[in-house]
Amino acid sequence: MAKRIVVLDYGSGNLRSAERALERAGGDVTVTADLAAAAEADGLVVPGVGAFAACMAGIEELGAGPVIAERVAAGRPVLGICVGMQVLFGHGDEHGLVTKGLGLLPGGVTKLPAQRLPHMGWNTVDASADSVLFAGLPAGSRFYFVHSYGVTDVAGLVAAGATVTTAHHGSDFVAAVERGPLSAAQFHPEKSADSGAALLRNWLATVD
Repeated sequence: MAKRIVVLDYGSGNLRSAERALERAGGDVTVTADLAAAAEADGLVVPGVGAFAACMAGIEELGAGPVIAERVAAGRPVLGICVGMQVLFGHGDEHGLVTKGLGLLPGGVTKLPAQRLPHMGWNTVDASADSVLFAGLPAGSRFYFVHSYGVTDVAGLVAAGATVTTAHHGSDFVAAVERGPLSAAQFHPEKSADSGAALLRNWLATVD
C-alpha cells in the first residue's frame, strides 16, 4: 500500500514538481494546506523557494509550525526541501534581517561565503556513511541546487546528533541533514534526475 504523503501548501515551493516526483517514487501524494491532513499523513513534505522570511510568514499565517513540530516530537517523518529545510533551523539572516525559524534543528542560515552567488546548478555531495537518504547512491552523485544562503555550522549539527551530508561552494555547507524523523535537503531532489528519485525512494522507505 502506497504511503500517504502530504506536500504542505503554505504559499511557497515547487509544489507540483515535488508532487510528481514523489508519486513517481511510489507515494500517494496530496498537495494541501489542510493542517489535519498534514498531521495525519504518513509523511509530510515541507517545500520552499525564495526568501526565508517569506516562507516563515507563510508557515505562520497557516499556523503550520506546531503541526510540523508535533510530528517531529512524535517521531513521524518530515522532509524539508530547499528553503523548507532552512526554516527548520533556529533563524535565518538575509539582507541583515534576522527571522526566527522553527527551531527544530540547531543553528542558523546565513549567506554563503562564495564569490559567485547564487549557487545554481549541479553539484556533488559528500554523504555521511550512515546516511539513510543517500544509501545506495554512488560517490559523485550530483544534485541540483539553487540558493545563496545555507547552513555552514556542520560541527554544531553533528554535536546535536544529526547525520550531515555536505557540499562545497566557496566553503562546505549542509547539503542534507537527518535527525530522527526529520530529514531535509538544501538541493531540489525533484529536479535532480535519477539521484533525486533514488533519494526520495529512500525517504519513502522510512515512512511507516
